[in-house]
Amino acid sequence: MPLQVSPVASIQGEIEPPGDKSISHRAVMLGSLAHGLTNISNFLDGADTAASIACLQALGVDIRVEHPTPSARGLNVTVEGHGREGFREPEQVLDVRNSGTTMRVMSGILASLPFFSVITGDDSLVRRPMRRVIDPLRHMGADIFGRADDSYPPLVIRGGKLRGIEYAPSVMSAQVKTAVLLAGLSADGRTVVNHASATRDHTTRMLRAMGAHISMNGDSVELKPGELTAMDIDVPGDISSAAPWLVMAATHPRARLCLINVGVNPGRIGIVHVLKSMGASITLEERPPAGGEPIANISVESSGLKAVTVEGEMVPNVIDEIPIIALAATQADGETVIRDAAELRVKESDRISATVSELRKLGADIEELPDGMIVKGPTILKGALCRSHGDHRLAMTLGIAGLLAQDETLIYNPECVEVSYPGFWEDLEALRAG
Repeated sequence: MPLQVSPVASIQGEIEPPGDKSISHRAVMLGSLAHGLTNISNFLDGADTAASIACLQALGVDIRVEHPTPSARGLNVTVEGHGREGFREPEQVLDVRNSGTTMRVMSGILASLPFFSVITGDDSLVRRPMRRVIDPLRHMGADIFGRADDSYPPLVIRGGKLRGIEYAPSVMSAQVKTAVLLAGLSADGRTVVNHASATRDHTTRMLRAMGAHISMNGDSVELKPGELTAMDIDVPGDISSAAPWLVMAATHPRARLCLINVGVNPGRIGIVHVLKSMGASITLEERPPAGGEPIANISVESSGLKAVTVEGEMVPNVIDEIPIIALAATQADGETVIRDAAELRVKESDRISATVSELRKLGADIEELPDGMIVKGPTILKGALCRSHGDHRLAMTLGIAGLLAQDETLIYNPECVEVSYPGFWEDLEALRAG
C-alpha cells in the first residue's frame, strides 16, 4: 500500500536525527579490528548497519546489541575485539543486503585475513560497481575477483599477506579510501591514499583516536601498519538524515525547525553550504565534540531561495543529498544546474533518472543530464502518485515534497527508509501534528 502525505500549513519543532550511518559502520568495523572492548552509543538502528554487524558476527567477532530504553533512537553496541586474530573463516556466504558501504569496506578487512570468503548482496547491490575496490586490493596482493570481469558482486576473496601501496582512486570514494586503509593496517610498509581530502574523513579521525600511525599531508593520507586500541564512541546525528528537514524548513512558507546534535564533519556539510548559497536562513550552534567529530544544533527557517550551480569539488560532499537539493531547486528562483554527479547512476537506484522522473510527476520543471540535472523554479508542486524506486534518499525527498505540494501525494515502497532512517515517517507525522 502506498503512503499518503498531505500538505501542512505550518511547521515548528525540534528533531534529533538518527545516528550517522557512515560513522556507525566504521565504528563497529574498527572496533572488531581493535584490541579490547569498544562501546558504541547511538549506533544507527538501520538495515545497512545491521548488515555490517551480521557479517562481522559471521566472521567470529563477539558483538552485543542492546536497546538502551524503549524510546531510544539508537542502539548500544559492544564489540569485543581481538585484532585480526579474532576473525575466523565464515561457513556461509556473507550477505551485505543493500549496503554498498559494508561490501566495499568489508572487502578491505577480508583482504587482510588469511582465509577464503565470498561476499554478496541483494538484487540492487549486485549491480553496483566494485572494480574501484578490487583493483587497489589486488595491487596490495589480495586474491580478489568479481562477477563480469571483476565489475560486480559477488566478490570472492582469499586474503593474507599484503604490501602497502600508494594509490590515487579513480573515483573519489570514502568507501574505497577506507577499504585501502583498513587493508593497510596489516600490510608490509606504508599505505598512501592520494586525493583523500576530497572525501569525508570519518575513518582517519577514528583510526587516529584508536592509536593508528596515520597522518595527513595536503591531499594525501599515509598509514603505517599497526594495532588498534578499543575506545568508546558516541555516534552523532546523521547530517544526511537531517538534510530533508533542512530543505523542508527552508522551502516551506511557514516553518522554523531545529535539528539537535547533528554531526557537522567538514567533509559532510556540503548541504549546509549549498542551502546557504541559495539564501537559506541557517545557523549552527556548536556543541561539545564526540569521538573526535564536531557536533552542532542546526536551526533553519522559511527562506527565499535562488538558483545555484552544484559541480566539481562540491559534488562529493553532497552526493547523498542531490535528490533533496533538486527538490529545493524547484522552489528557488532561477535555473539550478547540477553536474559531475554521474556516480548517482550507480546508487540504490539510478538517482538521476529516478529523481527527475518522480519530481516531474509532481510538476517540477526538471531536465535530465548525463551527469546531473537542470531544475527551473520556482514551481508550484501538485500531489501525485510516486515511486521510491526502493531508494531511501528518494523516498525521503518525496515525503518532503508531499508536505510542500498541493493536494495529496502517494508514495509506493516508503519502507525503504529503514536503510538509514527507520523513524522518518513517524518524525514527519509528529511535525504535522505539532
